[in-house]
Amino acid sequence: MRQTPANRIEETAISAWRLTAVLYLIIPVVLLAGSIAAYVYISWPWWVIAIAVSLMIIDIIFSVFLIPKLRWRRWRYEVFEQEVYIQHGIIIRRRTLVPMLRVQHVDTKQGPILKKFSLATVTISTAATTHEIPALTEEEASGLRDRISDLARVEENDV
Repeated sequence: MRQTPANRIEETAISAWRLTAVLYLIIPVVLLAGSIAAYVYISWPWWVIAIAVSLMIIDIIFSVFLIPKLRWRRWRYEVFEQEVYIQHGIIIRRRTLVPMLRVQHVDTKQGPILKKFSLATVTISTAATTHEIPALTEEEASGLRDRISDLARVEENDV
């Protein structure tokens, strides 16, 4: 069995993922506010509000505090001359080898949240699928994109 990949993504990914989770919590907050309004104006039973508040607290604990930290701990990658080795997953650990011969193109992408934290994601596209290495510094992502592109190009020319 292979060793764990050596490189980690940036630790500021935790903050970026937490901010994303908080933004996604807007929907449950609206639903909670609606259930409180229904309790006040329609006289819903109190247990409905208790369940809604309990679910909201559980959602906040998991999506904002636990999952981003666990995700960061599990994300690893390493680039070799012949392949890119990616490992991630909280409950189910996924190990992926992307052969350089199969790489069609490599991109970097950056949304508003990643930009706020000066992070970017490298996407590696093959004929079958796209693989991502998220939350690298902008410089690291650019260098990694160029390195993978060069290695993939060298492999194509050697064949």
